[in-house]
Amino acid sequence: MRKFPGYVGFIAWVSMAFLYIPLIAVASFSINKSRFGLDWKGLTLDWYFKLFHNHAILEAAGNTLILAVVSTVIATVLGTALAIGLNRFPWPRKASSMFDVVLNMPVVVPEIVFAAALVIAFALLRYVSSVFSPGLLNMIIGHVTFQVAFVALVVRARLEVISTDMEEAARDLYADNAYLLKRVTLPLLKPGIVSGAMIAFTLSLDDFVISFFTAGPTSVTLPLYIYASVRRGVTPEIHALSTLVLLVSVIMVVLTDRMSRKSKK
Repeated sequence: MRKFPGYVGFIAWVSMAFLYIPLIAVASFSINKSRFGLDWKGLTLDWYFKLFHNHAILEAAGNTLILAVVSTVIATVLGTALAIGLNRFPWPRKASSMFDVVLNMPVVVPEIVFAAALVIAFALLRYVSSVFSPGLLNMIIGHVTFQVAFVALVVRARLEVISTDMEEAARDLYADNAYLLKRVTLPLLKPGIVSGAMIAFTLSLDDFVISFFTAGPTSVTLPLYIYASVRRGVTPEIHALSTLVLLVSVIMVVLTDRMSRKSKK
C-alpha cells in the first residue's frame, strides 16, 4: 500500500485545527468566570444557569424547536413520497433527468438566492391572504422547501440499494398498494427516512439566512437571537448558548452517521 508524504498529514491536522479551535474557544469562554476579556479566572457554570433563566432565550428556543419539529415532519413525509415517486414510477428518461436537476437545485443554489426568492413568493401570496405575513408560518414553509430535497436524496439513495424482489413477491401474494407501502416499502426505507429526518432537523435548527428573511417580530429563533446579541456585544451567555446549539448539532450529526452506516449494512 502506497503511503502519503508526511506533509499531507500535517496539512490535515492544520485543517482540523482551523475548523475546530474557534469552536473549542467558544466552549471554553462559556465556562470562564471572567465576563469580559480573554483572561482566565476559573471554571464556572453560572452562565448556563443564567441562560436558562433568560425569558428571551427560552422563547427563542421554543420557536426554534417548534420550527424544526414541524418543518421536519412535513419535509420527511413529502420527501419520502417524492423519493418513492421518482424511483418507483417508470418516468421517461428526459423527465427523470429533469427531476434530478430540480431535486438538486435547493442543495446547490446559494441559500441567499433561495431566501430572496422566498421573499418575493410570500409578497405575492400576501395579496391572496394576510396569513403569509412574516412569521412562524412563513418560516416553516421556507424551511420545508429546502428540507424536502435533502430528505428525498437520502431516501432515494436507500431505495437504490433495496432490491424490488420483496415488493414483487408481495404483489404476487395479492398485496394492494396501501399494504405494500405500509408493510414492505416503508419498513425497508426506515433507516433512510430516519437519517433524512435527522439531517432536515439539524438544517432547520442551525438555519439563519432563510429564517432571517422570513421571520416576524414574535418568531425569533436561536440563530437570529445569537446574531442580534453579537451585534450588541458578545457575552458569556451567548458563548453558553452557542455551545449548547453546537452540542445538539454534533449529536444529530453523529446519530445521522450511525443511521447511514446501519443503512449501508
